[in-house]
Amino acid sequence: MTNWQIINASGDPEVERTRARLPTASESAELRTAALLLAAFCGGALLLSATAHTSTPPWALFGVLAVLYAVAGLVEFEVGAVYTDCSLAVLAAMMVALPPVLLPWGVAIGATLSVVVKVARGARHVSRVLPAVAQASLPALAPAAVLVALPPITSWPDVPALAGALGAYIVADLLISLVFVRLAYGEPLAFPSLGEAWVYGIDLLLAPVGIAMAIAAKGQFWAVAIVFLPLALLLRVFANERRARIDQALELSHAYRGTAMLLGDMVEADDAYTGSHSRDVVDLAVAVGARMGLEGETLRDLEFGALLHDVGKIAVPKAIINKPGNLTAQEWAIVKRHTVVGQRMLENVGGVLARVGVIVRSSHEDFDGTGYPDGLAHDAIPIEARICSACDAFSAMTTHRSYRAAMTIDAALAELQRCSGTQFDPAVVTTLVTVVEADEVRWEAHAAPPALVHAVPVY
Repeated sequence: MTNWQIINASGDPEVERTRARLPTASESAELRTAALLLAAFCGGALLLSATAHTSTPPWALFGVLAVLYAVAGLVEFEVGAVYTDCSLAVLAAMMVALPPVLLPWGVAIGATLSVVVKVARGARHVSRVLPAVAQASLPALAPAAVLVALPPITSWPDVPALAGALGAYIVADLLISLVFVRLAYGEPLAFPSLGEAWVYGIDLLLAPVGIAMAIAAKGQFWAVAIVFLPLALLLRVFANERRARIDQALELSHAYRGTAMLLGDMVEADDAYTGSHSRDVVDLAVAVGARMGLEGETLRDLEFGALLHDVGKIAVPKAIINKPGNLTAQEWAIVKRHTVVGQRMLENVGGVLARVGVIVRSSHEDFDGTGYPDGLAHDAIPIEARICSACDAFSAMTTHRSYRAAMTIDAALAELQRCSGTQFDPAVVTTLVTVVEADEVRWEAHAAPPALVHAVPVY
């Protein structure tokens, strides 16, 4: 059973959020949804039992497969925004070895045993037994209903029929998971992206193992256990190693985020305006980036870039930063070095922030190639830097600066549109205007508008 979650806008692995949720108590909406699904399962399973009888149920094999399903449920894999386990291998074996009417009950019992063990280990809150059993059991009705209408599967030539049953299970599991997330957590109904849905490919790769296991065992319950348990142990070793690597990645991500926030605090301590301005730019830049389709690591890099785009100003004398009049050529040359200094600082940190340094360096490049420090133009400027540039300018125009008063929001948007295609990327300007006018980011100008000046003066 695949557990679907939602990816954070910051791009951090959602498994972190999932881990925090599972040991905590279920909310009332989650329990109500689970009770509804479980009632639907019981009704469907009883109806199936009434319409398709089996004369001599293989109870020993049924018990072993239920236990093996529980063992398989303990072998969890974290795959990007979701986690899954190797229970589909045992489910496929059940499709071959058990009468269809027993299939849903075997899944229900195995899922119950598995989550009880997780509760005993402290990996799940006891209130999560009901949601886990409901989500695992209800999809099993779909393949059972398909198999009731087919002859028993005994050999590899029968696999096409089994493929149909597996397909029915995948579709049912996906739809039930989406409905559960909607009813239990209030998330909108939305099918997973291709990047998220490929986890079902992992599930399906395990199915042939279960089919081969059941066909080779020929109904001998001890043979099924001997074949599956070593595989489950091997997969558990690999899953633990993967979990450890994800733990290390999360710790490193926290370290990078902490370093970025520390540098942001340093900027604010050195110059209160620059620091607060950078934090204002972050919210707007992330909203614009998300609307333009940025996600994952790219959106996270944009967030860091927006926060740290002025970090190099630490090296610029305060007398220049706070100068009320126009800068001299020499002073302007000093100011223009802050993007290169900022990149050098972040490269010294390394890792993610070294990549963010490229965004910082390019955050004052103009779309037509007249910016600094490298004179890049159009797509040669990273998209994150183009977004930072426009959001930086909008924030600067709607805030009091040492050399001029603040503009109103309407005046600032008009100036951005006037400079679209020269100073700013037209696509970014269009999106920024949409975000601000839709009030996706709360924004207030701090004074009446002065007369517009040529281009947008942003240090």
